[in-house]
Amino acid sequence: MTESGDGAEAPADARAEASAEAPVEDAPILAKPASGQESAGDDQQDVDLDEDQEGPRRRERRERAERRAAQARATAIEEARREAKRKVRGQTVEAPKSLGKRAVRGLKLLTWLIVLTIVSVVLGLILYFTPVMSARSLVITGIGAISREEVVDAAKVALGTPLLQINTDQVADRVAGIRRVASARVQREYPSTLRITIVERIPIVAKDYPDGTHLFDKDGVDFATAPPPPGLPYIDVDQPGPSDQPTRAALEVMTALRPEVVAQVSRVAAPSVASVTLTLTDGRTVVWGTTDRTEEKAEKLAALLTQPGHVYDVSSPDLPTVK
Repeated sequence: MTESGDGAEAPADARAEASAEAPVEDAPILAKPASGQESAGDDQQDVDLDEDQEGPRRRERRERAERRAAQARATAIEEARREAKRKVRGQTVEAPKSLGKRAVRGLKLLTWLIVLTIVSVVLGLILYFTPVMSARSLVITGIGAISREEVVDAAKVALGTPLLQINTDQVADRVAGIRRVASARVQREYPSTLRITIVERIPIVAKDYPDGTHLFDKDGVDFATAPPPPGLPYIDVDQPGPSDQPTRAALEVMTALRPEVVAQVSRVAAPSVASVTLTLTDGRTVVWGTTDRTEEKAEKLAALLTQPGHVYDVSSPDLPTVK
C-alpha cells in the first residue's frame, strides 16, 4: 500500500511543476499597441464577439432597428432638402409674381384708357363732322318786345349745323348786340336743339329827342327809340347815359322808390348829383337832394305822401317836411 501511494503522487507533482514552469519559459513577449488602435481593436473585437454570441432573433431585430433608423435619417434629409427648395422658390418666385400682378393691372388700366380715348375721339369726330347731332330746332325764351325773327337773324345759326361746330359764346355775343337785349345765353341741348335765353332791357325813364322818344334802362342805357309805355317817367338831364353821374343818381332814386310811389312820378330831374327832384303826376314836388341814405328817404317819402301838401322835402331824412 505504501509503494502505490508514493507512485501515484510522484507524477502529479511532476506535472504541476511542468505546467507552472512551461508558461514562464515559452510565453512570447508582445509589443504594446497604441491607445487608439487598442481601443478600436477592442471595440471591434467586442462587436464581433457580440455578433457571434447573439442569436438569429436578436440579429434580426437589430437589423430591423438599423433599417428603421437609416430610413428615418433619409426621410429627414429629404424633407430638409424639400424645405430648402421651397424657401428658395418662395424668395425667387413670389417677388416676380406680385410684380407681375401689378404690371398686369397697370397694363389693363392703360389699355382701358387707350380704348376710352379712342372711343371719345371717334365719337367727337362723328358728332363734329356728321349731322348725327345737328341743330334741327332753335328754341328762344325770354322775348317780349323783341321778335323771334330778330333773334334768329342776329344768331346766324343755320339749321342742320352739327351742335359741336356752333360757338355758343359767339352766338350769345351776336344776340346781345340787339339794343333791347340785356343779356343772352346759348346752350346746346342734345341731340338736336339749340336754346337761346334772353333777358330784355326794361325801360325805367324816357327822354324826348328830335328823332323820337328814347327809352333808358336802370343802367342808363339808351336801348330803344319807341313810344314809351303808359306812365313811364321822363328824365331831365343834360347828357343821359351809363357814364353820366347825374343820370346814375336819378336812376338810383327811381329804383329805390316803392312801386306805388313810382306810379305817381311823371318826371325826375337831376341838374347835379346833389339836387335830385321828383315831379308827381298831380303836380306835387319831392325834394330829394343827394343819393345819401336813399333807402331811408324812400321809406319817409312813402309815409309823407299820405299827408296833404305841395312840396315834400326828404333831403334830410331825419327832419322830413311837408309844405
